[in-house]
Amino acid sequence: MAQGHKFQDLEEMGETLQAFIASSQAEKLVQVEREHQALFGQHAELRKTVALILNDMVQIEESKSQRLLDTEEQRNHKEQELNNLEEQLRQCTAKSQMTDSEIQFLQRELESLRNAEQELQTLQIEVDEDTMEIIPSSVYVAQLYYLITKIKWEYDTQPNILKGVHYGADLATPINTDVSTRSRNDVSDQLWGFVSTKW
Repeated sequence: MAQGHKFQDLEEMGETLQAFIASSQAEKLVQVEREHQALFGQHAELRKTVALILNDMVQIEESKSQRLLDTEEQRNHKEQELNNLEEQLRQCTAKSQMTDSEIQFLQRELESLRNAEQELQTLQIEVDEDTMEIIPSSVYVAQLYYLITKIKWEYDTQPNILKGVHYGADLATPINTDVSTRSRNDVSDQLWGFVSTKW
């Protein structure tokens, strides 16, 4: 509103100058009128440019926000599907009632969902970078460890307890180790034993 008032003042001042110039034949005043008209034209063009830039920025932000919401919804849906399939796989393995072909089918579906989840995580990282969010490097390190070891750790345990789950190709194996009763080499050997050597 204040900007509109300033613009109106500028118009009124311009009209006053034009009236003054019209009543006078001094060449200097004619030059001032020309400069004023040029300045007024530049100001109008600048206002148009700023309005276009602001409009473009709003559209970009809306597009990014919608993309982020869509990605989050897809990730949640895929994560729920992954959890459901993992639960089905555990139940069927425990009861030993599924045939090999059914197990292989579920494993393929599970791997497909894991790949989809990985793609969504990659997309999430790209979206986060687009929106200028800074993710701590420890998150990247934790994701790298998980990709290599397939172990998800629990972080709210006692300092001497290692607790988590290893998600192997066939089944999930719980990990619950008291490191105060074992040597570091034993603990390291146990954990490296989970890592597949097939690449």
